[in-house]
Amino acid sequence: MKSASRLFAVQALFQMEASDATLDDVRQQFETHRFGATLDGNEYARGNVSLFRAILNGALEHQGRIDQMTDRALAAKWPIDRIDPTLRALFRAAGAEMLAGNTPPKVVISEFVDVARAFFPEGKEPGFVNAVLDHMAREALPEAF
Repeated sequence: MKSASRLFAVQALFQMEASDATLDDVRQQFETHRFGATLDGNEYARGNVSLFRAILNGALEHQGRIDQMTDRALAAKWPIDRIDPTLRALFRAAGAEMLAGNTPPKVVISEFVDVARAFFPEGKEPGFVNAVLDHMAREALPEAF
């Protein structure tokens, strides 16, 4: 359920950026129409509503700090504004969970690398995500390493 919540959070953050939708609108849409829903013969996971909301709220509340951590983890010529919007949403979701401090950073990294694999099954993005999140975790929670 937590893994599904992380995936849904990335999708919701992406949707908010792409459509200028509000947090309340996107949260309601996901909680009403995606959590546990069956669409086109595909059944979505139930998800953990509390974790989903915490990630979304944390990503929005700490977006500036998360984006700065992400920028420091990226190559100088590739600031966060230049990366794929799905990856940007993923880094914001993972950063929010790291800053909340309720989940060990290695678990956050592993979970969001799996989310990257779901979005980019054939690409190099999961390895890229792993490296960036490791850098971010060492900055956000140095005591955990």
